[in-house]
Amino acid sequence: MSLAFCGNENNSLAYNVDRGVLNNGCFLDALNVVPHIFLLFITFPILFIGWGSQSSKVHIHHSTWLHFPGHNLRWLLTFILLFVLVCEIAEGIVSDGFTQSLHLHLYMPAGLAFMAGITSIIYYHNIETSNFPKLLLALLFYWVLAFLMKTIKFAKYTEHSVGLRQLRYCITGLLALLYGLLLAVEINVILGRRYLCFTEATEVKPPEDLQDLGVRFLQPFVNLLSKATYWWMNTFITAAHRRPIDLKVIGKLPIAMRALTNYLKLCKAFESQRVKVGPKWIWRALRQAFGRPLIISITFRFLADLLGFAGPLCISGIVHHISKDNRTIQPPLLGVYFISSQEFLANAYVLAVLLFFALILQRTFLQASYYVAIETGINLRGAIQTKIYNKIMRLCTSNMSMGELTVGQICNLVAIDTNQLMWFFFLCPNLWAMPVQIIVGVILLYYLLGISALIGATVIAVLAPVQYFVATKLSQAQKSTLEYSSERLKKTNELLRGIKLLKLYAWEHIFCHSVEETRGKELTSLQTFALYTSISIFMNAAIPIAAVLTTFVVHVHISEEADLSPAVAFASLSLFHILVTPLFLLSSVVRSTVKALVSAQKLSEFFSSDEIGDEQEPNATMPTGPSNHKTIPSGPRNHNNKYQAVVSTQLSHNVLRTLCFLEIITSGYFTWTDGTPTLSNVNIKVPFGQLTMIVGQVGCGKSSLLLAALGEMQRVSGTVTWNIPDDKKSRTRNERKTAPNAPDAKRGSVAYASQKPWLLNATLVENITFEMPMIKPRYKAVIEACSLQPDIDILPQGDQTEIGERGIILSGGQRQRIGVARALYQQTNVVLLDDPFSALDIHLSDHLMQEGIRKLLREEKRTVVLVTHKLQYLPHADWIIAMKDGTIQTEGTLKDIQNSDPKLFEQWKTLMHRQDGEFEKSMTVLERKNLRRAMYSKEASKTEEEHEEESVESEEDDSLSQAMRHRTTIPWRSCGVYLSSAGLLLPLLLLSQLFKHTLMVAIDYWLAHWTSHVITAKMDATGRNCTVAQECGFSHSWYLSVFSVLCCLGIVLCLVTSVAVEWTGLRVAKELHHNLLSKIILAPMRLFETTPLGNILNRFSSDTNTIDQHIPATLECLSRSTLLCVSALGVISYVTPVFLIALVPLAIACYFIQKYFRVASRDLQQLEDSTQLPLLSHFSETVEGLTTIRAFRYESRFRQRLLEYTDANNIASLFLTAANRWLEVRMEYVGTCVVLIAAVASISNSLYNHLSTGLVGLGLTYALMVSNYLNWMVRNLADMEVQLGSVKRINGLLKTEPENYEGLMAASQVPDGWPRQGEIQIQNLSVRYDTTLKPVLKQVNAHISPGQKVGICGRTGSGKSSFSLAFFRMVDTFEGRIIIDDIDIAKLPLQTLRSRFSIILQDPILFSGTIRFNLDPEMKATDDMLWEALEIAQLKPVVKTLPGGLDAMVTEGGENFSQGQRQLFCLARAFVRKSSILIMDEATASIDMATESILQKVVMTAFADRTVVTIAHRVHTILNADLVIVMKRGIILEYDRPQALLEKEDSVFSAFVKADK
Repeated sequence: MSLAFCGNENNSLAYNVDRGVLNNGCFLDALNVVPHIFLLFITFPILFIGWGSQSSKVHIHHSTWLHFPGHNLRWLLTFILLFVLVCEIAEGIVSDGFTQSLHLHLYMPAGLAFMAGITSIIYYHNIETSNFPKLLLALLFYWVLAFLMKTIKFAKYTEHSVGLRQLRYCITGLLALLYGLLLAVEINVILGRRYLCFTEATEVKPPEDLQDLGVRFLQPFVNLLSKATYWWMNTFITAAHRRPIDLKVIGKLPIAMRALTNYLKLCKAFESQRVKVGPKWIWRALRQAFGRPLIISITFRFLADLLGFAGPLCISGIVHHISKDNRTIQPPLLGVYFISSQEFLANAYVLAVLLFFALILQRTFLQASYYVAIETGINLRGAIQTKIYNKIMRLCTSNMSMGELTVGQICNLVAIDTNQLMWFFFLCPNLWAMPVQIIVGVILLYYLLGISALIGATVIAVLAPVQYFVATKLSQAQKSTLEYSSERLKKTNELLRGIKLLKLYAWEHIFCHSVEETRGKELTSLQTFALYTSISIFMNAAIPIAAVLTTFVVHVHISEEADLSPAVAFASLSLFHILVTPLFLLSSVVRSTVKALVSAQKLSEFFSSDEIGDEQEPNATMPTGPSNHKTIPSGPRNHNNKYQAVVSTQLSHNVLRTLCFLEIITSGYFTWTDGTPTLSNVNIKVPFGQLTMIVGQVGCGKSSLLLAALGEMQRVSGTVTWNIPDDKKSRTRNERKTAPNAPDAKRGSVAYASQKPWLLNATLVENITFEMPMIKPRYKAVIEACSLQPDIDILPQGDQTEIGERGIILSGGQRQRIGVARALYQQTNVVLLDDPFSALDIHLSDHLMQEGIRKLLREEKRTVVLVTHKLQYLPHADWIIAMKDGTIQTEGTLKDIQNSDPKLFEQWKTLMHRQDGEFEKSMTVLERKNLRRAMYSKEASKTEEEHEEESVESEEDDSLSQAMRHRTTIPWRSCGVYLSSAGLLLPLLLLSQLFKHTLMVAIDYWLAHWTSHVITAKMDATGRNCTVAQECGFSHSWYLSVFSVLCCLGIVLCLVTSVAVEWTGLRVAKELHHNLLSKIILAPMRLFETTPLGNILNRFSSDTNTIDQHIPATLECLSRSTLLCVSALGVISYVTPVFLIALVPLAIACYFIQKYFRVASRDLQQLEDSTQLPLLSHFSETVEGLTTIRAFRYESRFRQRLLEYTDANNIASLFLTAANRWLEVRMEYVGTCVVLIAAVASISNSLYNHLSTGLVGLGLTYALMVSNYLNWMVRNLADMEVQLGSVKRINGLLKTEPENYEGLMAASQVPDGWPRQGEIQIQNLSVRYDTTLKPVLKQVNAHISPGQKVGICGRTGSGKSSFSLAFFRMVDTFEGRIIIDDIDIAKLPLQTLRSRFSIILQDPILFSGTIRFNLDPEMKATDDMLWEALEIAQLKPVVKTLPGGLDAMVTEGGENFSQGQRQLFCLARAFVRKSSILIMDEATASIDMATESILQKVVMTAFADRTVVTIAHRVHTILNADLVIVMKRGIILEYDRPQALLEKEDSVFSAFVKADK
């Protein structure tokens, strides 16, 4: 066939110009080439030559600034133009097929126009981002020329009566319109911005975000193509391969997405809706603030869903037209052939190309819908969190203290309820799109199959409520699993906290069994969860098979002439797949909606809870006279002034005995609830620059008085005024400016230290300076006054150490001193200290009083109000307020009170001189020792991690390791560990999955075979003149029965695979937890000392939860999507082997896309999790420290910090969303390419190689499936990789070497009563904590006779505790031996050895359970023995009064008993064991003197015949011992009777005794 522009037939009308050149169709087409050639010639040199040298770009950070107006419209019109041009090319090719020779003019101009269209948009994009408006001239000419040419062509067509019936006429008219619109857009740009012919252009500034170097989230600023394909993310995702993504890399949020912007938008909506009553106001406000983008998302979703139906329709069309030859030749017009749109769409290749474009558009719209919905949800979450925070800042303290609102509830609002609303917004488009999808799907099925389609749809509809029921049951099962897992965690936590005691008493197995028991219950609940999950998975897979089976059975039986061609069969198969999706989503959407309604209700209640005084009330500034408030008003109170703290800055001249007084409260009645007032008729005035002390019994209202002064209490009547003298006024005014939003702006900042110290999760120095600038000398003075230097020296990074949430690593006294240090450091006029000495010992209290309060604060002339129980400090007070039962009993100087109330003064005097014996100097020493131990273990774990390659990754989630990890490889080893734990279930799982997918292919293949035979039979029937195929001997029944059997088998296998996956998951979960617990319980103590407890606990909590619930689901999704893709590609390759050639580049593209995505996705997921923690802890911190923040007037600073945390979390979420969309768009485009190649290849194969039409339908159906499942495969792979991290971390702990529990002797060889005498011989003993560490005891020799009482003393770190641990083989004895009653303890089995001794540890440890269980977990002792032990320990009267006696419950950690009582319980526990050797390791260090003396007596009497080794903290406790051992650096320094050592003046022991007095 020869080639010519106008064709070369001899009788061609194409060259006929008799009626004028313009009346020749070929010449018209040639004329249309001119504009395109012009544009290509003009722009190519500029694009490829000029651009590299031009350098006058506007200097902004991103080259993404879109300058010109009508930008999106231009891109949209260009996309439509390109699509219409493709149609014109296709129309030309199809119409050319009707002639003998090739007519280039039918499609070559359109091809050039397509190239020119692409060139125009690239050219425009470069002009726009480089700000070169003069070059727009070329485009202007092009649009003018193109518009004119198309208009001429259109006019000529109309003249020659070419009408709407001819497709080319429609296309030409459409192109003329598009070129006209693009010309209008161009003119609009030139006139609007005064470009080209104007002398001066309009100056436009780039958006503020693009001027900010920190904004890296460019989705709102890039062009339409980049928006749709997330092209701007390319550099970001590929860069993640080279460098981990952190907050610096992702930068800041654009202004429109920041929490503050969205909060203001929400507030505006709230204000406009607040007037309307009813629970729906919150929804109306959310709709007003965030409804608009949601409507856009829903619109995109509608478009995507409608385009989704193009797949089945095109399959139907392609298969239908392959089996027919429908060409009708029409006479030519204007010398060329014209075809109608029906003929155009009758071409299978045209349908394949249209399907390709429809899929591309559908995927793009779908991803755009997801993105907009998720972005809106994230913006909404940020706004609501900010709204909640601002509400917290104004919350009335009484709500908190009376338990109406707990920290937990508020944190739930932030962590759960805001997320529920966010998820609702994510799923909202589904709510609107699902009904449309279902209705259109059913209509199309009815069109294809008639009444039988409705029956198939009914099957799906009937099973939808079952899905909902299963989903409800699933959430119930999840709830009960959660309850059991929290109980198991509580027990595991106790076990880990008390591991030392359990090992020393050989009770590990008892507690291990208890945890296993709870785990058993949890697993039972998990079984229910797994059962419902497998039912859900089964239904998802089985419902489409059941629906298709039912439909085809009915279809064949209803009518004899049933049309079951491949076109109908495979189109309906695809439609059923589309129809099933919304019905499965239904259950999750309904659940999400219900949860969102509940959350909105909770938020509505929270937002309407009481607030503290509102400063807008005009009369609030006026102080009222005291006479008005003598009585409590009983009438109803106005809500606004309910908690009003009336504040005034009037000058007070109330001078009394040269003291200038600050009047705070006048005739005040205050209450926490609406009942009787807590404080009645209170008048407070405190002297300026002086020390005022408030004293009184516990619960008399001292702390309430301070809070009332700060405006935190509910004021019934009276006034609160802060009168500032002249010299202080200026300072207060300055402070006032710092917090304009504060609810009580008239009062300046007040330094306040609460009774329960409140610390930030920040460094120690940040806790003290508390947002104030660092002034070194002042800071040093404060540290010295609070005696914090020794504590700072212990901390690994000094005062730069992060002290954890609520100061978790510090003791009560240390926390208290930091709280006081903060108050001292602030430069405020007034300092309120609420019982700062409560957790301090006598020496620290004295130091703080002298150096801090009397010296530091007095020198600065600051007004100090101090609440205290330490009456010995009263002489230092300038003014004393004595309280009783919520009123002021008396006030004045100490002398005034001595005169006016001598009885009270005498009472004080006796208390003042009584020695404060509750605490000794040693308490602080002990605190510091504990801190040192905690720090040692933390540091040791860090250094270990640096050395151990294996644990680098194992701890990454605990943010302990900053090392780079193996970022690109999938953790196959962890996958192996997981699957190998499944045991025999693994082969079942693999086989069932393979069989299931083979069967699925078999079902569809059989359908293809059947339908192809239907068509063959019809052709035969036509040939033989039978009216119906059945008459010629064709029967459906054989095909139908095989199809039914295959479908039923498929359904059964779906059930088997879903059960196999879940049961495998359960088996692995059971196995891994059991192994982990067994390993941990037998691990040496070194593991617990070097690994932070939280890390081990995380293995049992979050990691176990991941393995229990998340990995099975991900594994199922991953295996399903992978096998579906593999089977689909297999089927397509079978149908058209040529497809394999095209598969190679597509596979390479997929490999690189998933490789880059997985790394970025993992980093972003971790970043999202890590940015959520500080946000949630900031909320809980704020709630706990509300009074302190408000006293300091730091509300605005904390609000600012919240905005930073929220924005950090939101930007991580947005980048993660954008990364997911980036992946999905690319994978789905690859999928659409698969569809296009498969369609073209199978059409060609069918037309030229006579491939059966059934197989064409099969190939196309599977090609559509690939495009659906490709991105799921990669997403699940990325999730699986993150989740396998849990397996890896648990596996890291499973490699721990256990203690050697076996001995040379068997347990049966050890004598029953051993040790009877309790004789101990220590020979040349050297021990160390680990083979890598130095020895802690060096060649120690000692002999302890039976029944001797031995005391061991020495400084911290001298090896005293190691000495006691050596008896229990808790440390590594590498030299020497210990012989007890003639048996070397190294030969004994560990369990036997430890069960024969008793020990009382320094920290009293009690477990939750009964008193009986705490004394005797092994349940060996009788009640009499237990009561006897309690009587010896002086606890019998205490336990007798408890309900249940021995069966009374002990709360976690023994919190319902005092410290002293807990220590006595430990003594009773040791006595119950009745072993002849008792070791007391600093057992009296943490108890008061009175309890200690009881303990000493008990040991002397009850343990008279036993050997007692006491490791002494206070040397006077071992003065009565038979033998004293003084240790230093692991060796014995002195070894003698205490009397003998005391007689030696130079002995170390006598020096210790002198120091202890």
